[in-house]
Amino acid sequence: MPTLLQDQLDEITANTRHLVPAERLAVGERAVAELFATGIEEKILPVGAIAPEFVLNDATGKLVRSADLLALGPLVIKFFRGRWCSYCVTELEAWRDLYGTLREHECLMVAIGPQTQRQSDFMAGQHGLPFPVLHDPGNLVAEQFGLVYSIPEYHQDYYRSILVNLPFINGEKSWRLPIPATYVIAKDRKILFAEAHADFRVRPEPEEALSAALAAARR
Repeated sequence: MPTLLQDQLDEITANTRHLVPAERLAVGERAVAELFATGIEEKILPVGAIAPEFVLNDATGKLVRSADLLALGPLVIKFFRGRWCSYCVTELEAWRDLYGTLREHECLMVAIGPQTQRQSDFMAGQHGLPFPVLHDPGNLVAEQFGLVYSIPEYHQDYYRSILVNLPFINGEKSWRLPIPATYVIAKDRKILFAEAHADFRVRPEPEEALSAALAAARR
């Protein structure tokens, strides 16, 4: 039986808790709790809504249009934080391994994050990602999906201390990120699957979204 994605993510969490002092872990726990308390999970663009159109550059600088992708079939969109996030990388690797199944059923996929094209190019090559990794400058597309939040100053200090320099990684100074989210969009732009979590350590199993995409392809 294949290993569940959440089991892999929980292993990352367990290893982190073993290696990182409790007082440093508390910074991240506070940030997650405060973000959850904003109700951001309830404000994301929901199932049944019409997804906004977008035009973004992939890791090579090529323009990718959502309208062109949806003309070919249902689209899976994976919003991620960055290549510095081991949870995001693990999730994208899980989708990498399912990408063949998506394509067999004429579905497509893109990953969207705020990191620069150069960062995306590094990540796509290092992890063998076969789908487009798109640069969302200033999180403007993620914002249309209701996913974006500002990192509080005390958490910015923590990121700096572990050499996660988001202004450099993302190419802009806002210190904003998307909460990780998975969407499935039908050819008519209707959202068929939507899940996002304020706790970055929690992600939906890819097979759940895959099932929604394949069902849409059969219609």
